[in-house]
Amino acid sequence: MEEAVAPAAAGPIRPASAARAVAITAVDTGAEPRTSTGIGEFDRVLGGGLVAGALVLVGGEPGAGKSTLLLQVCQHLAAGGQQVVYVSGEESPAQITLRGRRLGVSAPSLLLLAENDLEAIIAAVERIHPSAVVVDSIQTVYTSDVPSAPGSVGQVRECAAALMRLAKGQTITVLIVGHVTKEGQLAGPRVLEHIVDTVLYFEGDQHHAYRVLRATKNRFGSTNEIGVFEMHSDGLKEVANPSAAFLSERAADASGSAVVCALEGTRPLLLEVQALVTPTVFGMPRRTASGVDYNRMVLMLAVLEKRAGMHLSSHDVYASIAGGVSVDEPAIDLGLAAAVASSLRDRPVDAQTVAVGEIGLAGEIRAVPQLARRAAEAARLGFRRVIVPRTADMPEMEGIEITPVGDIGQALATLIP
Repeated sequence: MEEAVAPAAAGPIRPASAARAVAITAVDTGAEPRTSTGIGEFDRVLGGGLVAGALVLVGGEPGAGKSTLLLQVCQHLAAGGQQVVYVSGEESPAQITLRGRRLGVSAPSLLLLAENDLEAIIAAVERIHPSAVVVDSIQTVYTSDVPSAPGSVGQVRECAAALMRLAKGQTITVLIVGHVTKEGQLAGPRVLEHIVDTVLYFEGDQHHAYRVLRATKNRFGSTNEIGVFEMHSDGLKEVANPSAAFLSERAADASGSAVVCALEGTRPLLLEVQALVTPTVFGMPRRTASGVDYNRMVLMLAVLEKRAGMHLSSHDVYASIAGGVSVDEPAIDLGLAAAVASSLRDRPVDAQTVAVGEIGLAGEIRAVPQLARRAAEAARLGFRRVIVPRTADMPEMEGIEITPVGDIGQALATLIP
C-alpha cells in the first residue's frame, strides 16, 4: 500500500457550483509568447521555444545528455538576463558547478538548489519567482503527504501534479528530467506523461557521438520535429547539417550499403542503411536489426525471397542505420532491400543514387509523402539520381535525375548495375 486513503465522510451530497460553458468561437486564442532557449535544435523540437507556464519532461538513457542539455539551456536563459533555478536531487552544488565549468556555464543569475523535499523546493521557487526551473530528476523528489519512498508510483504522480500546479499558478516554465526503464520507457506511472505539456526523448547513448531529441507529446507544437546534437567534451553541439554528418564516414564502393531519405517532421535526413548477409552455420538463420524495425526487415526479406528470387533462408542477415539513428518509416524499404541484395550479390549500390519508396507484399514500389522535398535534399548534397515509385507524381528537377520504378526487380536492376 503506497497511499493512505481517508474514508469518505458521511453526509448529504451537495451540488457542485454551476460552471458556465463558453462557445468555442468566443474563446480568445492569443498567440503563446515563447522564449528562445538559445539552442536552435531544442527550439525546433519545442515548436519555437519555451512557453511560460509549461511543464516539460525530458527522458532518455543514462549518459544520453539530458542534464547536459538542460544545464546549457539554463546558461543561455540566465545569460539573457532571466533568473533560473536548477534543482538537483542527485548532485551537490559543488558537483554541478564543476560540470558547469566544463560546459562554460557561469551566469550569476543561475541559482543552484540541492533539495529533494518537494515542499522546500516549491517554497524556494515561490520566494525567488524565476523564469524557469529545472528539476533533476523527478524520481528523486518526494512529498511528505505520500508515505512511500522517492521514485515510487505515488510519489512521482503527486510530485509531478504539484509541479504542474506550480508552473500554471506562477507562470513559470518547469523542465523535469525523468529516468527510463531498461526497456527505454519513462520510469513511473503512465499518468506522468499525461500530466505534462511536452514529453521529449533523447535517443542515442554514450557509445555514439550523435544524439536525437524527439518530441512524443507537445501541446504547444508539432510532435514530428527532431533535433540533432553531437556530444563533445564541452557539451552538446547542434548539428546544422545532419545529412552530411550521418554520411561523412560512408565507405566508397562497399557492398551492403545504400542511401535513403527519411522525413522527420519537415526535415529530410539522408541516412546510410547497411546490411550484411552471410551463410549461416546453424540450422536456423539469424536476423538482427539496429535502427530499423525488425518486423519490417523480416517482411522485406520475405519479399526479396518471393518476388526477386533471392535465396535468403540459409543466410544470416544483419541490418542497421549508421550513426546510431532509429527510423520507423516505410520510405526506407527500398534502400533496405537494396542493401540486402547488394550484400548477398557482393556488388555495391550506385554511390550517387538515393533510394526512396515503400515496398508492398506483391513487390510493388509504393509512393511516400513529400518526395520533392526528399529529392531536393539529395540534390543539395551532390547526389545525381533518386529512385522513386512510378506511381508518384514527380516533376523534373534541376540538378538531379528522377528515375521511376514499378517493382522490386526493376528497382534492384537500376540500383545495382
